[in-house]
Formats: sequence, C-alpha cells, structure tokens
Amino acid sequence: MSESTGRPGLVRGVARWAMQVSVFALILAACLFIAAGRLDWLMGWAYLGLFVGSQVLTALILIPTNPALLVERAESREGMKDWDRVLVGLVTLVGPVSMWIVAGLDMRLGWSPPIPEALQVVALAVAALGSLLTIWSMAANAFFSGVVRIQEDRGHTVASGGPYRWVRHPGYAGGILFDLATPLALGSLWTFIPALLTICALVARTALEDHTLRAELAGYEEYAQQTRYRLLPGVW
Repeated sequence: MSESTGRPGLVRGVARWAMQVSVFALILAACLFIAAGRLDWLMGWAYLGLFVGSQVLTALILIPTNPALLVERAESREGMKDWDRVLVGLVTLVGPVSMWIVAGLDMRLGWSPPIPEALQVVALAVAALGSLLTIWSMAANAFFSGVVRIQEDRGHTVASGGPYRWVRHPGYAGGILFDLATPLALGSLWTFIPALLTICALVARTALEDHTLRAELAGYEEYAQQTRYRLLPGVW
C-alpha cells in the first residue's frame, strides 16, 4: 500500500484538497467583492454560497465513499498531458477569475442593463444543476481527476454508470452549464465574453481528452461506440 493510498496519506490528501478548496473560495470572494467595491451584493453572496455548498456536498459524498479521488484531485501527478498544462489553467483558474472580476466591475460601473431578479434566480438554479451534474459525475467515476492522465497507479478503468450512460464527459457538460449560467446569475451580460471563451477551452479539452482516452485507456473505444456523444446527446 502506497503512502497516498494508506490512511495517513488519505487524511493528508483530503486535508490538502479542503485547503485548496478553501483558498479557491477566498479567491472567488475577493474577485467578486473587491471588483464590485461593495459587500451588499445579494447575488454575489448567493453565488459564493452555491460554490461553497457544492464543495461541502462533494466532501459529504466522496469522503465516506472514495476519499482517494479527493487525494488524486489535490495532488500533482505524473503523466499529465503537455497540452493540458495550458488548458487546465484556462478552465479552472484564468477563465473563472476573469468571469468574477468582470462581473464585479460590471456591478460597480453598471456596464450592463438591469437584469430581472427572477431571471438571475433562474440562472443561479441552472448553475446549481450544473454543479450537481458534475458532482454526480465524480460520484460515478472513481477516476475523475483534475488533470488529463491515464491513472495506471490507481488501476484506471472506464466509467459507464450514472450520467456516463448518456454522454462520455458529463462533468464537462456540468461545467459548461455552470459557466453559461454565471453571467445572468451575477447580472452581467459582459461576463458572457470570458464565459464563452472558457467554454471554448472546455470543449477543446473535452475533444483532446476523449482522443487520449480512446487511444490509451483499455475498453474506452468500445464504450465510445456504445455512448456516441461527448457532451450533448444527439448533438456532439
């Protein structure tokens, strides 16, 4: 049993994941509220609460069932693809931070026309659905890593249950849904610019990861023949 899979390694890895998530939540809050120049932003707090709540739910589901996945997501691993070193930064940090800063500045400077509160609430609910789809994907796929790599050290196998019955990359589909809903949830039409650029990077990452899995993961080609679509049934 390796250090990372033994109980002390699991405890340290889960603690590292919790620390990373906490720092990310602080970055989110700082980007939103410093850019906005105010704290009395109800939808900003609701959006932050959605992020925190989704991470708490992730912990409640995975710590009892698959803590090794949280360790995998928290640690740097060998085997990461070179192209993913660029894309992972774009989709997990540069893109989100850009969205939050633009939304905060829009709140401060009033670039966008007022968006009805009801529409913002609906968009927040859509973002929540995107988060739930990603969490469901993580629960259904023991190898839902934060980077693209074949996890030979963890006995990587194909995931075909849960949402993977309908599309091959449901976690990315959830992320795209979340990013699409973010501008309206935060009341900023200008935020669609970084959001759509981030989604383009996500789609590119989906295609490249799918190609990697088909070429390198045993059984994935057969799974891809059965589950034809990557992100959206009937489309792609």
